[in-house]
Amino acid sequence: MKNKTIFFILSLLMVAMSSCNQDKNNPGYAYMADYDMYFTKYDKAYNASTILPNGQVNQPAPDGAVARNSSYFPYHPKGPGERVADQAKAGKELVNPIKATDENIAEGKRQFDIFCADCHGFDAKGNGHLYTAKLFPAKPRDLTSSYVQDMPDGSIYFIITEGSISGLMGPHGVQITPENRWRIVDYLRSIVK
Repeated sequence: MKNKTIFFILSLLMVAMSSCNQDKNNPGYAYMADYDMYFTKYDKAYNASTILPNGQVNQPAPDGAVARNSSYFPYHPKGPGERVADQAKAGKELVNPIKATDENIAEGKRQFDIFCADCHGFDAKGNGHLYTAKLFPAKPRDLTSSYVQDMPDGSIYFIITEGSISGLMGPHGVQITPENRWRIVDYLRSIVK
């Protein structure tokens, strides 16, 4: 019995040692065979495809996509002092290119309801769910107040893009397209008329 146990332990040790691989670029035996995620099966970018639309691997970007390194916005403040100066500069330099048509205002409201209402409330008075549920420490600004309504369009656009000077409102420039940020400005102007 003792010999069988020693033989079993030595056999097990040899199997374990033979499974060790010194080549770090080779994962060894693949247990999942053709379905193994170690070996992805991808098509080269400019080759033809049998499963993707138009038979091409490189698909065009979807409508509304924002390129990763693109910059639609010339102001990128690095601190509170620059933020104040850039907000004032944006208020003077940026002009809303989107006409305040009923269609654009309706889209601005839709975008506001998606991105802004959780904090500012559906009536834009700063009583959104995150504040009323005590999930946000400070009351968000009332966007119907004269403080906001007296700001130039470019300053409001700047705040939507880069966030507030206090830092309580984060930047939404990466989430909302430039055109929709201007539509939100148009919507905010329309709610106090």
